[in-house]
Amino acid sequence: MHSSLPKVLQPLAGKSLLQHVVDTSVELGAEDICVVYGHGGDAVPEAFDGQNLRWALQAEQLGTGHAVQQAMPGTPDDNLALILYGDVPLLRPETLTRMLDICGENDCAVITVDIEDPFGYGRIIREAGNVVRNVEEKDATDQERAITEINSGVMACPTNKLKDWLRRIDNANSQGEYYLTDVIGLAAEDGCAVHGVKADSRVEVMGINDRKQMAEAERALQARLVDELMAKGVGFADPARVDIRGNLSCGSDVFIDANAVFEGDVTLGDKVKIESNNLIRDSRIGSGTVIHSNCHIEGATTGDDCEIGPFSRLRPGAELSDNVKVGNFVEIKKSTVASGSKVNHLTYIGDTDVGKDVNVGAGTIVCNYDGVNKHRTTIGDNAFIGSGVELVAPVEVGAGATIGAGSTISKSAEAGKLTIERAKQTTLPNWKRPEKKS
Repeated sequence: MHSSLPKVLQPLAGKSLLQHVVDTSVELGAEDICVVYGHGGDAVPEAFDGQNLRWALQAEQLGTGHAVQQAMPGTPDDNLALILYGDVPLLRPETLTRMLDICGENDCAVITVDIEDPFGYGRIIREAGNVVRNVEEKDATDQERAITEINSGVMACPTNKLKDWLRRIDNANSQGEYYLTDVIGLAAEDGCAVHGVKADSRVEVMGINDRKQMAEAERALQARLVDELMAKGVGFADPARVDIRGNLSCGSDVFIDANAVFEGDVTLGDKVKIESNNLIRDSRIGSGTVIHSNCHIEGATTGDDCEIGPFSRLRPGAELSDNVKVGNFVEIKKSTVASGSKVNHLTYIGDTDVGKDVNVGAGTIVCNYDGVNKHRTTIGDNAFIGSGVELVAPVEVGAGATIGAGSTISKSAEAGKLTIERAKQTTLPNWKRPEKKS
């Protein structure tokens, strides 16, 4: 990967590769999840601090069979062991459930897939329909290399039998490693049925070893996520130009235009329209709201029938009620805006409570930071803030007050009154523009 970050911690659709695998295990109802990690990989368990996982260090890299052996101490004998891979993140729980459902006390199962070019993969050898062994590319005969059904490496076995098979495998192969896949042959020798369960596509079992494969997996997962949303009625202008890096929940009649990115937990209410080039992160958008192009929304909530953008930014703590308008080049941070209010142009609102039906003029700035502390501003219902106003917090603008354009307000403005703060206008008759020096 040419990265200081361990491969299994590389991000895919907003989560690490390993987190996808862990989440799948949790969804399957696993009672015990043990992660085997390599020498020097302390960053991996640290990244999962607080999750209910068991960790096993594989200090020497002696093959996949040796890796699974490290997980066996502490694994109850009467469990069914499911072996997954930290760099194979796209396996569906549905596929794994099909495999687990056919396993019993004397049955094992492996996930296989047919591919046109199986070069480099272990081949599945069947007899009378059952899998009897796996042969690696370097150890296969020409006839075996012609087989197109390959082994994904994912398997399920009764734990008590798996422990015995792992003790019996050896490293008498071209790599000098202990192959987990040799378990298949040992199971067949002991009279256990080994079922081959085919995945629906190669994509589902693809491993990730470089940046190209990472990009392929990203697009495959994004296509899957968008397909699931379209099946629920969500409309997309171009399904190939949307990225979902977390959990996106949509109501009915939602439409999403091109180049929209959703991160974290995002909820879109009924009839929400997301125009092009928007980033929405950890936010809840109310029904009927329109997000115009080129907005950045993070940690924010909107009521119903709001209009945001274009080129708006809602920062964490921005809370909009119903029918609020936030226009172009407006930034709102840690503030509440009550229903019917408008903040239309080139304005910064920070640490402020804006009442109902307020109009905030273009170029207004809430000066909420004194260099050390943040202070709060309150704007009452039906207030009118003229253009180019500076509100120096802490300050309160009363209900129905009007603030004249160009004013710097550092004291409370009375309700229902016009407040103006301007220096006397002066013209200097002898003043000349500076000239460029030759």
